[in-house]
Amino acid sequence: MSKRIYSAFLLLLIAAGVFANNPKREFRGAWLHVIGQTQWQDKTTAQAQAYVRDQLDRLKDAGCNAVIFQVRPTADAVYKSDLEPWSAWLTGQRGKAPDPMWDPMEYVLEEAHKRGMEFHAWLNPYRVTSTAKEVLPSSHISNREPHRFFRYNGQVLFDPAYQENRDAICEIVSDILKRYDVDGIHIDDYFYPYPAPGKKIPDGKSFAKFGNGMSLNDWRRHNVDLLIEQLHSTVKKEKPWVRFGVSPFGIWRNKKNDPRGSESSGLQNYDDLYADVLLWAKKGWIDYLAPQLYWSLDTKAAPSRSLAKWWNDNANGVDIYIGQDVKRTMDSPDPGNHDRNELDTKVRMSRELPNVAGNIWWHGYWVTGNYKGAADSLAMKYQSTLALPPVYGDKSKKPAAVTDIKIVKQNGKQYLEWKPVANSPTRHGSASGKSRHGSDKKDGLSESYRHGSESDVVRYVVYEFFPGESQDFEDSQTIIAVTPYTRLELAPDSEGSTFAVTALDRMNRESAPLFLYSR
Repeated sequence: MSKRIYSAFLLLLIAAGVFANNPKREFRGAWLHVIGQTQWQDKTTAQAQAYVRDQLDRLKDAGCNAVIFQVRPTADAVYKSDLEPWSAWLTGQRGKAPDPMWDPMEYVLEEAHKRGMEFHAWLNPYRVTSTAKEVLPSSHISNREPHRFFRYNGQVLFDPAYQENRDAICEIVSDILKRYDVDGIHIDDYFYPYPAPGKKIPDGKSFAKFGNGMSLNDWRRHNVDLLIEQLHSTVKKEKPWVRFGVSPFGIWRNKKNDPRGSESSGLQNYDDLYADVLLWAKKGWIDYLAPQLYWSLDTKAAPSRSLAKWWNDNANGVDIYIGQDVKRTMDSPDPGNHDRNELDTKVRMSRELPNVAGNIWWHGYWVTGNYKGAADSLAMKYQSTLALPPVYGDKSKKPAAVTDIKIVKQNGKQYLEWKPVANSPTRHGSASGKSRHGSDKKDGLSESYRHGSESDVVRYVVYEFFPGESQDFEDSQTIIAVTPYTRLELAPDSEGSTFAVTALDRMNRESAPLFLYSR
């Protein structure tokens, strides 16, 4: 279907109220986890790389603009590291390198950026093993320095009390930031371990050593606070533009325990995981929170309907992205909305709440697998238009505008071309305005793409306005590409359209447009 015919189809649907409120700015992420996913270790390198491209294509088609990829599941690495061993979840054996060699983080990052998507590196800070069956080698640091670790419910974990452990975790993050052009560092909900019935965390020795007169619970929270503060400092020291985000369990505290808490009765971050996420936001140690509101709208113990409002009201100045469970959302009917699933209500709520700036879909494989039509619904309705991620930092700053825009005809095709902004990293190749995808051609990146500064231009936004159409840059329907390239293939029927190109810097700030009036 040509863009013009497709757009006419969209206009009909908009008139019917189907596409109202698809915003221009919205975080649309998807978690791709490696732990527990045997498909990674069952594939050859070529098959795994093809799988990556397919997964990202499917996420892009569903309107996602960010991938949160798990790079450190259990004190291991889904990337080349001199600090930790290769992940068994990738190769089937801890410490075994891929053969033929490839670097999954680098590859997923490159492919995400080609498609105009952000890449957030997802790490679990404390977990060393995920099951009681795993035996760590004698050379492992947990065997060489056992006082820095404890075993709980069959798992080996870093003891959060030790500064050596905080330093080790931050060294890993620093190494990632120095070598990879990530857009975000992302940690999940595993702080102190989830409580197991009848089991106590065996940290009595470290409490006696470091407790310093604090209560046990306050001391544990303080230990996690120290890690979050140090992680924030590590990220901002290496690359100030990289966002540091946390995805906590969906309840901070229940109101029955704290008048500031939510109308819920489930497990609590503050009391059970020793994670005071509201403090981290208030202190400015994090850039976004992605609370995992995986429950149905009106689940008695944890109603996501009221919890979404609670997180909005307690954002403390950071962006809130709601973690949405795709399967539960699509499995749960919504009689109040006369709908067979809860997707419509959840998306609409996320857009009505002023401090909620998007959603992250758990997990991305349910999106790419189109579970109960979830991807179709996102692609055709809720994420049908391209969206730019939220702006960070000083919003008054704008990147330089592009120059020398023109249309070039080559081999029977039309391309929109423009010169890169002076401080933008070099990319070779082109994107397609018809499919809204970047080229799969292997291209090189300049060193500035990996290091650079917050003002670097890393993507371009291309708008198309039909004859007589209002040139409204807040109308997401007019965006035909978000791309790192400086060349875009146009649809054959684009004659008469007006095009505009803007530049985006690393903080997602947008430049003034440069117009081209075609004939």
